[in-house]
Amino acid sequence: MRDIRPTRRTAALGSAGALVAATLVAGAVMAPTASATSDRSGQDREMRGAAIAAERAAKAGIDWQDCPADWGLEKPIQCGYVTVPLDYAKPNGKQIRIAVDRIGNTGTEEERQGALVYNPGGPGGSGLRFPRRVTTKAPVWANIAKAYDFVGFDPRGVGHSAPISCVDPQEFVKAPKADPVPDTEADKRAQRKLAREYAEGCYERSGDMLPYMTTPNTVRDLDVVRAALGEKKLNFLGVSYGTYLGAVYGTLFPGHVRRMVVDSVVNPSREKIWYQANLDQDVAFEGRWKDWQDWVAANDATFHLGTTRAAVQAKWLDLRATAKKNPLGGVVGPAELISFFQSAPYYDSSWVPVATVFSKYVAGDTQALIDAAAPDLSDTAGNASSENGNAVYTAVECADAKWPTSWTRWDRDNTRLHKDHPFMTWANAWMNLPCATWPVKQQTPVNVKSHKNLPPVLIVQSERDAATPYEGAVELHERFKGSRLITETDAGSHGVTSLANSCINTRVDTYLLTGKLDTADVTCAPHATPKP
Repeated sequence: MRDIRPTRRTAALGSAGALVAATLVAGAVMAPTASATSDRSGQDREMRGAAIAAERAAKAGIDWQDCPADWGLEKPIQCGYVTVPLDYAKPNGKQIRIAVDRIGNTGTEEERQGALVYNPGGPGGSGLRFPRRVTTKAPVWANIAKAYDFVGFDPRGVGHSAPISCVDPQEFVKAPKADPVPDTEADKRAQRKLAREYAEGCYERSGDMLPYMTTPNTVRDLDVVRAALGEKKLNFLGVSYGTYLGAVYGTLFPGHVRRMVVDSVVNPSREKIWYQANLDQDVAFEGRWKDWQDWVAANDATFHLGTTRAAVQAKWLDLRATAKKNPLGGVVGPAELISFFQSAPYYDSSWVPVATVFSKYVAGDTQALIDAAAPDLSDTAGNASSENGNAVYTAVECADAKWPTSWTRWDRDNTRLHKDHPFMTWANAWMNLPCATWPVKQQTPVNVKSHKNLPPVLIVQSERDAATPYEGAVELHERFKGSRLITETDAGSHGVTSLANSCINTRVDTYLLTGKLDTADVTCAPHATPKP
């Protein structure tokens, strides 16, 4: 399940249903320090390839230009490309281009500490909007912007970086989709057919890219970007899936890390990547969905949706049943409702907007909900972006790890979970089911762990995060020795570092500006609860 902030259906792991190391110093290549894997020789070849590509990129640099008009990035943000091998085992073979952008630090040259590279999540999310935190004067980032150039990039397969596709974008967004919750075995067979056809479509449209759409390859790309930027060591901020990029980067390139902040952490355990991680999400989403319903009930004077969680849930179930029988406006059924409503358990910033639309519907204004949840077939660029994000999400998660191929196991696990966690379980299952019939080799995940050259990493996590459950932060904290964990208690918004919470903001600033961490882990009170 991908993080859905960029559009209604794109980039921690998802959206509803299938609708829903080498050490390089000044160009000198030294021996790789790769972690052990089941295919050590293959990884060694890839790490040597990464060192060759990084040396090349360090010499070439980046030809910065004004950004193309249709990228939506205003001056003084600049854009460029970094060339990387499609297959790091063959560094002189086919090359692809990674789109990057930057804005210079706002402070003096003496204050500058280099580039801060960002990934927002996904898999499938674009980081190109990161420099806009400077142009839009986002207050949380003002201190960091004085010291760092803000650098974003489109990971391989995303956006302007050799984008992949699995289905015609207009077909991808067409609505209404089938209700993700199956009533019959025939419903399940229909969804299984759709998942298999989606996997086949990925191979037909993007088969040459699929074997190389993995987290370790994206991490190698990240190191080549670092070299192209002229940075001896990487400063990195990763959110959601970006934390897994950080975890794997820290494992494969520990000596290349200067500062690293990971926010809302994907559990890096090999046993979790990715099948179990998605099942864990279903449980966490149910909990955060209830948190939102409690808040709606407490604000009944504004929303008139009921004074108890049970009353709000009853109205949700009634809406769902109505849309199942007769899709709203002919296009908004249960699948589209889930795709819209899931933003509330994802992000506190969605609490008021989602509750407001829901309230209008109950009061008789159906159009507001149709406008919010229905696809816009005229938005061809947005629909292409949504389809691309979903394609990359699927390609990376399916290729990163071996998935169960037995439908019996999928059926058993999701039927069991659905009983007590009905909000997202089946929608998430169908979104991931293409991995059961994925047409290219599935890899063994990197064994994420510390190596002696890895500096202290700062981990930030809210306690009730739905998309990346809290246990993931604890797991990475245990694996990365010397790391520090900041826990935002009694909170669950996904992506903590962009929220106004001085307890967290000051520590992130201190770490990125000075490298200093607290002597022990820290617990912070929650950020302000949304007000209707």
